[in-house]
Amino acid sequence: MVAFGKKLKESQIQEWQGYYINYKLLKKKVNRYAQQLEIGAQDHHYVLKDFSRMLDSQLSNGGSKICELQEAYRGVGHDLLRLLFFVEMNAIGLRKILKKFDKRFGYRFTNYYVKTRANHPYSQLRQVFRHVGIGAVVGAISRNLADLQDHQGNYVSIYDQPALSHPDPIVHSIKAAVNKLSNSTNFLEFLGKHAFIMQDDLPSPSEDDVAEQRYHFMSLLLNLVNTFLYMVNTYIIVPTADDYSLSLGAAATVCGVVIGSMAVAQVFSSVYFSAWSNRSYLRPLVFSSIVLLIGNTLYALAYDLNSIVVLLVGRLFCGLGSARAVNRRYISDCVPHKLRMRASAGFVSASALGMACGPALACLFQTDFKIYKLTFNQETLPGWIMAISWLVYLLWLSISFREPPQEIKRDIIPQEVRAGTVVNYAVENGITQPLLLNMEPKQGENGDQEYDDGEDESCEKTRKPVTSIVSAYRLLTPSVKVQLLVYFMLKYAMEILLAEASVITAYYFIWSTNSVAIFLACLGLTVLPVNIIVGTYISNIFEERQVLLASEIMVLIGILLSFHIGIPYSVPQYVGSALITFVSAEVLEGVNLSLLSRVMSSRLSRGTYNGGLLSTEAGTLARVIADGTITLSGYFGVAKLLNATLVPSLFICISSIIATCFTYNSLY
Repeated sequence: MVAFGKKLKESQIQEWQGYYINYKLLKKKVNRYAQQLEIGAQDHHYVLKDFSRMLDSQLSNGGSKICELQEAYRGVGHDLLRLLFFVEMNAIGLRKILKKFDKRFGYRFTNYYVKTRANHPYSQLRQVFRHVGIGAVVGAISRNLADLQDHQGNYVSIYDQPALSHPDPIVHSIKAAVNKLSNSTNFLEFLGKHAFIMQDDLPSPSEDDVAEQRYHFMSLLLNLVNTFLYMVNTYIIVPTADDYSLSLGAAATVCGVVIGSMAVAQVFSSVYFSAWSNRSYLRPLVFSSIVLLIGNTLYALAYDLNSIVVLLVGRLFCGLGSARAVNRRYISDCVPHKLRMRASAGFVSASALGMACGPALACLFQTDFKIYKLTFNQETLPGWIMAISWLVYLLWLSISFREPPQEIKRDIIPQEVRAGTVVNYAVENGITQPLLLNMEPKQGENGDQEYDDGEDESCEKTRKPVTSIVSAYRLLTPSVKVQLLVYFMLKYAMEILLAEASVITAYYFIWSTNSVAIFLACLGLTVLPVNIIVGTYISNIFEERQVLLASEIMVLIGILLSFHIGIPYSVPQYVGSALITFVSAEVLEGVNLSLLSRVMSSRLSRGTYNGGLLSTEAGTLARVIADGTITLSGYFGVAKLLNATLVPSLFICISSIIATCFTYNSLY
């Protein structure tokens, strides 16, 4: 102890002399505490608190130095920002030079370079994107700045009061820079990607100004309400579709056609709504509301008309009113970049809530009465309630929606996939395709071919939206096709589970409509909690391709557990397997769409035939085929319905797992 005090005094650097710990004073204080405790003058609690304050004051070095220390910490923060900017410039330069090399020599050197360096423990490329130690530096700066700012003069320990009331602006700037450069995600970002609305990483100032002029909060809210009501409309009939079919003289398994007819029409409506949204947003939303109003009215009238044809026509009209393509395009085109991730997350949340509310509302329709010649019961009330809802929405839409300026809309030049996003993904996940953006050669001054950086007129041509579904298909790489297959599989498995739930549970467990509705609503309510867990924790621990494959395997396990083989079919087996299948499919959907948005061509992010349309069509076709499978399997009898519908699900799931393994193995 004595030796250290002497050594400390002798080794002090002159210009830092006022900042050294007063070891001699502290040692005297310790001796005094010992004496006070020995004679009972003080208790241990006081000693601990007093000594903690004294140590904190020694480390802060007095109130007169607080402002000086604050500026010093901010200076470190600015230096860290400069470092992050330096790293970002190198990352962009790396992407550009690899792109030039691949174009000039005609083969993918990028694949080799990133594959051999991204995952090596000593790779400088890995160090750039992993940000080793930056988190600790940010934590130290923010903690010390908060302590100096909030506790000036009294030295309350930050460990006793850990909450930071007003973080310094420099801390926000550093965290934003780290998040921009890294591949880490949070719940909002993960949920936003679930909407499959491609995000502009670094929009130009002119684009931001245009988006600000086009943005209207009430219009965005109406767009999200349309999403919510449509999902309610889709699932509100699921608990009662089998009973409705029976009451009209059809088999219970015709519920597959009743539910699926909406998806059949959506295959076509998605295309013309996507094309219509190139010119307007208000008119397609008004048309959607009118068609859905007519469709739900026909659905409700089918009972009194005793016509299964009217029932199916009503559901076809509902599908023709599907404006989800417009909902996505509005967020992509009319919401400023700084709000777009939140709006995308709102789109997913509205869909999830609608999916849960649809079956839940069926519980409230346990009544039977007539007004004139119209019947109101659990079969017809979903149609009447949704018709009234769309009428109210139509009036609200006509009054409050503001059409974005048409002349501004034509001037927008899409800036699709930015350098930072694609480079981060390639390094983190080893999928090098996003690093290879399309480039066109141009003539240099000396007559040689030169390759630009993707920012001149020749490159603009390669970014123009495709003009046909065939052109869009040609742009799909093998990895994109696999992702679409995975999306098809999960939508197929989910539709089989949901659409046949009322028939299966009535046959095996004699569940009432209320029981089925509660079960489906509970499944729907798992969507947001599951995405919170995946977006906040799992996606930051494991690579997305690992989560993708694990989720596919879990869907496979859920399907296998659903089969009825030998032993009596029990409620725990059905509910447990359904929960595994549904939750795993939800996780798979979020991760799959996140990957898909990164490997899909930038030309498919705008225009009529965009990536959102392709994914919607894949999911809708899956639902159509699944609902058709239920109806066709019904010819074998209800007793064989479960296994007959699970066999195709099993086959498609195994195929998608094999395709996923083969694709990713070929990339590494």
